[in-house]
Amino acid sequence: MSRKLTSLSAALALVGGAAMADVPNVAVDIAPVHSLVARVMEGVGTPDLILPPGASPHEYSLRPSEAAALQNADIVIWMGEDLAPWMEDAVETLAQEAAVLTLLEADGTVLLDIREDALFEAHSHGDEEHGHEEHAEGEHDHEEHAHDDHAHDEHDHDDHGHAHGAHDAHAWLSPTNARTWVNLIAAELSAADPDNASTYFSNAAAANDELEALSAEVSEVLNPVRGGSFIVFHDAFQYFETDFDFPASGAISLSDAADPSPARIAEIQGRVRGEGVDCVLAEPQFNAGLVTTVLDGTEADTGVIDPIGADLEPGPTLYPQLIRGIATTLAGCL
Repeated sequence: MSRKLTSLSAALALVGGAAMADVPNVAVDIAPVHSLVARVMEGVGTPDLILPPGASPHEYSLRPSEAAALQNADIVIWMGEDLAPWMEDAVETLAQEAAVLTLLEADGTVLLDIREDALFEAHSHGDEEHGHEEHAEGEHDHEEHAHDDHAHDEHDHDDHGHAHGAHDAHAWLSPTNARTWVNLIAAELSAADPDNASTYFSNAAAANDELEALSAEVSEVLNPVRGGSFIVFHDAFQYFETDFDFPASGAISLSDAADPSPARIAEIQGRVRGEGVDCVLAEPQFNAGLVTTVLDGTEADTGVIDPIGADLEPGPTLYPQLIRGIATTLAGCL
């Protein structure tokens, strides 16, 4: 490019203002978080998605294009090593110069302890020892749940397909967390790209309003079937359960990285048959035969719910579609 053309481009950038500013390259790990970032970046830029929809975040080998997205990133936004232990080394190796926002470690993120038992008790999320209080429907005192109150080294769950740590890593299934995160995402983007800060924060404010409306909508969908009992395929949904005061009765598998033991399946079968569980939910990526085994000899209905949006188009609308879809499937199954 000639020196005159370069000068002209620079002049146009100055005249164009924020819209012509250098937009940071942003790499995001999973589709639900990518959706939140894409919503905050609307009108400015588009983040790169590292894990394709449907890929397990627990174990993954980067393709060259995904490694390149990390290498070129100015900002990396990811859940953290409790969800994707393999990604920590990838970020440290490929994105050494990037700013990194780790959502599971971020101030204000609500964290819940991993539930290891096959059967759950209503409103028991394993966090009483941390001073958590039960909340009435729609009420959440997030300061009580601040992650700083948790000790990260209490348990090691590597044997169960989880990364080390006591906390359930599926925290994106709480719209409460999503509302916290869109503000953190806007702040991170604005620090890297101050010319577009007003757009990022405006988008975050709009996203917060949308998430609040989404939560109200989901509560309305679930209200007619409150009291119904359901079993999930693997224990990925307790953030959704807690946000909407809609507890599951148990999980066939502790994680999506290991098959359940015969004893665990027997426990689940006993609850489904003995307590008249209404619904046993499968997931699109995993062994439907286990759900069939659990359903055998019962009158329970079944449906498919997905914690990560495997069948949804990545982008700003994926997150509300994901949360709405879980609620709609639950309501139709109970």
